[in-house]
Amino acid sequence: NADMDKDGWSPNQGDCNDCDPNVNPGAIDVLHPNDGGTPTWGDEDCDGKPGDSGEPCDQGLALTDVTAGDAAKALELCTTATMSDRRYGVISAAYVRANGAAFATPNLQVGIQSGWGANVKVQGGQNMIAMSSGYARSVGQTGACNGISCQINPTGTPPPGFPQDDPACPPTPAIADDVALELQVRVPTNAAGYTFNLKFYSFEFPDWVCDTHGYNDQFVALVSPPPTGSYVPAGSTFGNISFDSNMHPVSVNLGFFDVCDPSTPQRFATKCKATTGAVCPALPSPYCPLGLGDMAGTGFDVWHTTVGPAGATRWLVTQAPAQAGSVITIRFAIWDAGNAQFDSTVLLDNFHWIATGGTVAVGTTPAQ
Repeated sequence: NADMDKDGWSPNQGDCNDCDPNVNPGAIDVLHPNDGGTPTWGDEDCDGKPGDSGEPCDQGLALTDVTAGDAAKALELCTTATMSDRRYGVISAAYVRANGAAFATPNLQVGIQSGWGANVKVQGGQNMIAMSSGYARSVGQTGACNGISCQINPTGTPPPGFPQDDPACPPTPAIADDVALELQVRVPTNAAGYTFNLKFYSFEFPDWVCDTHGYNDQFVALVSPPPTGSYVPAGSTFGNISFDSNMHPVSVNLGFFDVCDPSTPQRFATKCKATTGAVCPALPSPYCPLGLGDMAGTGFDVWHTTVGPAGATRWLVTQAPAQAGSVITIRFAIWDAGNAQFDSTVLLDNFHWIATGGTVAVGTTPAQ
């Protein structure tokens, strides 16, 4: 019954190495380097199965599945837990509105996708989550919007402190068509943080960047309790952990919109008009460096028949610190901003814990 390594678990409670605080039933298995050879899995969770913590669990999920627990599986959050068992994993999962209010069913606003269009692949396992302020469907899928605007909820209530805007652009007056996936999870006892991949598409890009009406659809990842400490950049507020180096939340004003038509720079920010306190942004250089490849077959390439293809970010990775063994709530939310027109979609995948030691800083950067 002695807990010699002070990790909260004794041998009689399942700790298979009471000399190492990173090994106990509340830990996650870690892939260890092997002097330049093939890395090997540890059995940090003491279940006698090295590496089983990293096995995918999202096989066979259906596009139309609206079970929030299956959405967690599509994100590679495979382990479940309870408030009392002290093991890591998903304690609860629910689809909610952006402010956390109950949502009867998200229907077409969410989808479990095995790919996105012709060229976008999953980043972990066999599936990923798509959430949309319109319909989370691509060209040819049942229920696809087949247009730039499919309204679901004409009004919405944003989370406290949102929507956040680029200070140089007009403010956003309201939100609509909001949907969120909220997960309550216990952090492994040997984890210092976590990461996940995201990719954001919007019909507002490139024409409506910094527009005069404040149309600025957004995706946020809100964490409670919010991360604190020196690894949280100044300006990071209200628990959002997905933003660029200028502290812009994921929106058409984000600094990573690299998937678009490089032959149409004349479209960039055409709806912007410099006013008091607002400055129209300069054309990015390079403009649309990734071209249209990740647009093919998504609908964002062909549904805006008036002006042409929309835009998207490259795959991004968000990371944040977490207190080992604590319980956190993460709400992944997307909404239309300013009105219920010009829909946006976010892809989410490849959530995994960082259990290799060191300090984890909050931030979003291009995936390697």
